[in-house]
Amino acid sequence: MDGMDGRNRVVIENVYPEIDCGRFPIKTTVGSGVYVEADVFADGHDEVLAFLLYRKSDEEDWKEVLMTPLFNDRWYAYFPVEGMGEYLYTIKGGIDHFSTWRKDVIKKIYSGQDVSVELIIGADMLHQASKRHRGDKKNILLESAKRLDRLSSDINTHAIVSLLNAKEFQRLNMSCFNEDFTSFYKKNLRVTADRRKANFSSWYEFFPRSNPGKGKVHGCFNDAMQLLPEIAKMGFDVVYLPPIHPIGKTNRKGKNNSLEVAPQDPGSPWAIGSSEGGHKDIDPQLGTMDDFVSFVKQAVDLGLEVALDLAFQCSPDHPYVKKHPEWFRWRPDGTIQYAENPPKKYQDVVPFDFECDDWRSLWEELKSIVMFWIEQGVKIFRVDNPHTKPFAFWEWLIGEIKKIYPETIFLSEAFTRPKVMYRLAKLGFTQSYTYFTWRNTKWEITEYMKELTQTQAKEFFRPNFWPNTPDILPEYLQYGGRPAFIVRLVLAATLSSNYGIYGPPFQLCISEAVPGREEYLNSEKYEIKHWDWDAPGNLKEIIGRINRARKENAALQETNNIIFCEAEDENVIFYSKVTDDLSNAILVAANLDPFHVHEATLHIPLKTLDIEEGQSYLLEDLLGGEKFILQGEHMRLKIDPFVIPAYVFKVHRRLRRESDFDYFM
Repeated sequence: MDGMDGRNRVVIENVYPEIDCGRFPIKTTVGSGVYVEADVFADGHDEVLAFLLYRKSDEEDWKEVLMTPLFNDRWYAYFPVEGMGEYLYTIKGGIDHFSTWRKDVIKKIYSGQDVSVELIIGADMLHQASKRHRGDKKNILLESAKRLDRLSSDINTHAIVSLLNAKEFQRLNMSCFNEDFTSFYKKNLRVTADRRKANFSSWYEFFPRSNPGKGKVHGCFNDAMQLLPEIAKMGFDVVYLPPIHPIGKTNRKGKNNSLEVAPQDPGSPWAIGSSEGGHKDIDPQLGTMDDFVSFVKQAVDLGLEVALDLAFQCSPDHPYVKKHPEWFRWRPDGTIQYAENPPKKYQDVVPFDFECDDWRSLWEELKSIVMFWIEQGVKIFRVDNPHTKPFAFWEWLIGEIKKIYPETIFLSEAFTRPKVMYRLAKLGFTQSYTYFTWRNTKWEITEYMKELTQTQAKEFFRPNFWPNTPDILPEYLQYGGRPAFIVRLVLAATLSSNYGIYGPPFQLCISEAVPGREEYLNSEKYEIKHWDWDAPGNLKEIIGRINRARKENAALQETNNIIFCEAEDENVIFYSKVTDDLSNAILVAANLDPFHVHEATLHIPLKTLDIEEGQSYLLEDLLGGEKFILQGEHMRLKIDPFVIPAYVFKVHRRLRRESDFDYFM
């Protein structure tokens, strides 16, 4: 019983959100906040008060928010997040003796009992509370005590009930609340607050070595800079570059991942390191560090932010291999162990040995790589294959970086087992790649979105939807033609508030794959391309429209606000996104069959949209420009994938009536 006070009667349990018993923080963004629930109750029939406590982790004083009861002893409260960094929150609760007294007095009055003694007790309670306060609060308590004393000697039932039910009188419970016997939740739970872009971003990936200038074989940053206005015009706000470092020559891969290499083959950018430098250097064919800094500045001037690929691996030629051989695995024959994922072989890449004896020095060096690029103006990193490195390393690295640069964003590129992907998100990754790439049917998409937005995953896992990557050309895009590319674009951009595409191949609807594989034929990973950005059939215009819709409609800037609605055709998916204050509402209807026309009756969620039955409203398609005036909850819609395979409707809830016209009055 040491340290226990038996007078603490309130129980606090089932706190939400709480990730793995408080082991990991939840995520939010600046300008948003944290919604917390808990079961708070006590023995007997006494009333209870519950408080949400919160503070920044580097502050000492807690702020308090009075919690509101829901039902069945469940309470909730919300606290705002005004700056980046880590926040703490917990809950306290105690017996509300004043409200309990007030409730019992009213019961006795209605049952015809004498309450004169109870009024004296109440007056004494207010007197005792006044000793803990000063100024106006003390005076209010004393004046209220006098009123109870007067009523106790001259019983007037109507006057007593009127006083006890007065809002000002009821609020005295806060001044009477005694902190001496409050109970506290035994954990301080954590929140990581990121900048707004962590929750809303549009990524465009492209290889800066492609599209070289006239007469050149290899593109450079100055060439790539000419593409930035076009990317900005399409509405993206993040430009993601694959590794920009020197590429090794040993075991360099040729076209289509071939071991046969021609002299002009540039090699895979993920085979990092050569005699020209390593992870803190730039491939000389791309330019100088000054050229890169100029590229970053030009991007910023256009409203873009540069994201770099963070690939913690080396080519056999990397300077680390000679300087720190202890950081790698060596085979009995004296050769270095290259990366493998049988049957795949990556002869041009050697992984770090995170189990080596000198792991601490390895960790510090890898941290210094991130710090180096942050100092060059990069605050967003797409992390290559993080699931092949230790969890403990990522938790340490991300924590260390965010202590100094809390605005840094880390995107986890881990297409692996669900629990591993979730663990990486819990331990610090800001955003995560997902299985969206392979979710094609209505049922698959709906169930996956429910997992991401209606389970505890929504508190720590921020999805970033990509319909394609340099590594992945899914079958849906291989066979579905231009309609497939459009519908996957619309789904990625409206289901998730974070999404991205792998550049020219997507907007040009490139669909040629390695036979029997979900990989690009003649992949840009192994050769330099000369893309015609204005080729017939390109998607630049529709990409621009969908990104404009995202920027102009707050409902599309959140992921967890999605509600799936009924559409009477299994090939048509229909869902809504609405802001909390109902100021902005979007409806999305998409034909998932890229080969055939489908017609479905859509069930418009009038209650969700705050539209009264019989009220007329307008749906404005933000992609094709069509407008529909409707009344009621049903809409019959034909979706022809060869015209437009999806509609993104902005809801205009109220059309003007005759009573709005000036002369009507």
